[in-house]
Formats: sequence, structure tokens, C-alpha cells
Amino acid sequence: MRGGSRPAPVALFLLAASGICAQFTAVLAGDPNDDKKAEAQPKGHTGKTILFVLLGVGAVILLSFFIFKYWQKKKREEQHARLLKLFEEDDDIEVELGLRD
Repeated sequence: MRGGSRPAPVALFLLAASGICAQFTAVLAGDPNDDKKAEAQPKGHTGKTILFVLLGVGAVILLSFFIFKYWQKKKREEQHARLLKLFEEDDDIEVELGLRD
């Protein structure tokens, strides 16, 4: 710890990682308390949960796709505006140099 005021980010990461690993080992070991909880839940609850998770993931993917397309459109418009400005400046230079009327 630095100065005793806050734990280092590495220490927080290791603490979080160890907690997650403990949860995985409890699930993989087949904790008997989980069996009682699973029996208490109705069977349709699992299907609804999976459905909601899939709908959420689909919504995030769809939203990401539309945001990406919007970003592409804005970037394309910006590049087009730069291109038009570039050619517009060239015309002004030609007029100033007397190459064109």
C-alpha cells in the first residue's frame, strides 16, 4: 500500500480475482446448497432468464451496429466536407494568382 491511504490497484485486482475464483470453484464443486435453490425455482424461470439475457445481448449488438453506422456516416460527411474545402481553396488560389477568372 502506498502511504497507507489506499490499496494499490494491483491489490484490488487480486482481491477481486480471488473472489471470482472462489465463486467458480464453489459452482464447479457442486455446492449442496445450490441444489436446494435450484429445486425451489420453477422450471420456466430458467427459460425466461435465458430469453431475457439473449434479448439484452441482441439489443446491445443492434445498438452497437447502429451507433457504428452513424459514426461511419458522420466520418464520411466530415471527410467529404474536407475534400470540398480543399478544392474550394484551390479555386481561390487560382483566382488570386490570375490563372482563372
